[in-house]
Order: sequence, then C-alpha cells, then structure tokens
Amino acid sequence: MNVRNHMKLSFDSISPNEGFSRAAISAFILPLNPTVAEVADVKTAVSEAVTNAIVHAYPDTVGTVYIDAKITDDNRAIIKIRDTGVGIEDVKQAMEPLFTTSSDERAGLGFAVMQSFSDRVRVRSTVGKGTTVTLEKIIHSAYDSEK
Repeated sequence: MNVRNHMKLSFDSISPNEGFSRAAISAFILPLNPTVAEVADVKTAVSEAVTNAIVHAYPDTVGTVYIDAKITDDNRAIIKIRDTGVGIEDVKQAMEPLFTTSSDERAGLGFAVMQSFSDRVRVRSTVGKGTTVTLEKIIHSAYDSEK
C-alpha cells in the first residue's frame, strides 16, 4: 500500500476547531470522489475523535490536537487524531457504549460512533502522555469511478 497524498494539521483543543477538522478532512478526501454518504461517514468519525480530544484529553486546559491523514493507492483514507493529554486508563472500557468519564451530559457513544462510520478503528493511549485514534475508511466510490 503506497501513500498517494499526506497532510498534517495541528490546532488548539477548543470547540470551534471541531468544525474546522471536519471541513479540512472533507476537502482532503475529495480527490477520491467520495459519495455524500462516504464524506458524511468520515466527517462524523473525525468529529467524534476530535471532540474526545477536546473534551477528555485536556479537561482543564487548552492543548493541541494533531491530525495526520493519508490517502493510499487502494483508496483508503487513514486518519490519525492524536493528543498529548491525560490519556485513557482503560481503553477497552472506554470503548464500551455508554461509558464516559465526563461529569456533564455526555452520552459515552464516541467510540461506538467512530466504529460504525469507519472500516477500522484503533486506539492507543498512555496515561499522562496522550491518545492516538486511527480511523480507516475505504472510499468505494473511487473504485467505481476507475471502472
């Protein structure tokens, strides 16, 4: 699998940047000629990962969220959302639907949403050092346009 395109972003962990990340990743995958549904899937998954970083990684401060995205020659978008925040103590538990560490009205569905809109989700985290969420989505419409 060869990388056809690659981009990196970093931004403050503030709520307005969640929308920025959705727009940026949408623009990045457009050369794959995705369907509206495929764009919506990627935007939703990225939105959830970025929101998790904003809300949970830096609960009492503003930190930095990093996005590293690649498009491969097999029409796969691989998107890593990384923070250097507090980390996740138990990733398996955090990925359970309805689990949340937040005291506000969070539903605890972020990872479930990411999984339902991605072909693959991987989470690596170290307490005190941060978390990396890797989302993969095959853009099937790109295959259709090559025929």
